[in-house]
Amino acid sequence: MKSKKNLTRFTYESAAFEGWRLCLTRTGTTFTKYFSDKKFGTPKKSLAAAEQALAELKAIVDSAKKVDGKLTATTIKKGQKLLTSE
Repeated sequence: MKSKKNLTRFTYESAAFEGWRLCLTRTGTTFTKYFSDKKFGTPKKSLAAAEQALAELKAIVDSAKKVDGKLTATTIKKGQKLLTSE
């Protein structure tokens, strides 16, 4: 499987982690979450979970109001809560 925009595939024979990393940066704020194949069962299921989380995160961040060109603290908390809830 190939990496996609904002989603990177990690598959290392010598590492303990195999799965997908979601990384989205907007106006200086970075949101990151790892989706393990072990937790979701298969690489396709972990990718599906990562894509769903990415879509939800983009919806929150892209529709948010900005103050001085930055995301508000409330928006950042919403994004972080979304990523920790899964």
